[in-house]
Amino acid sequence: MHAIIETGGKQYKVAEGDVVFIEKLDQDAGDAIKFDKVLAVLDGEKATFGTPVVEGAVVDATVVKNGKGKKVRIFKYNAKKGYRKRQGHRQPYTKLTI
Repeated sequence: MHAIIETGGKQYKVAEGDVVFIEKLDQDAGDAIKFDKVLAVLDGEKATFGTPVVEGAVVDATVVKNGKGKKVRIFKYNAKKGYRKRQGHRQPYTKLTI
């Protein structure tokens, strides 16, 4: 059985036992979360799609940890002008077990 949930402006296809990295939530490790924005429930040949969400469908998850992703380097420059700018970014995430 799979479900499509929406959180952080993105959609994720999840199943029981999956480990998912989503946009950071204000939860601590070990907290339980219920996602009620379930867009679809897929069960073998049977599929239920919401308009826009499936009524009564809930996905339970547990927070494993909060962290930051790998560093992404941003480098800007203008040729022949002496302009150089280096910047880094680490996107925060929340790791969940469904």
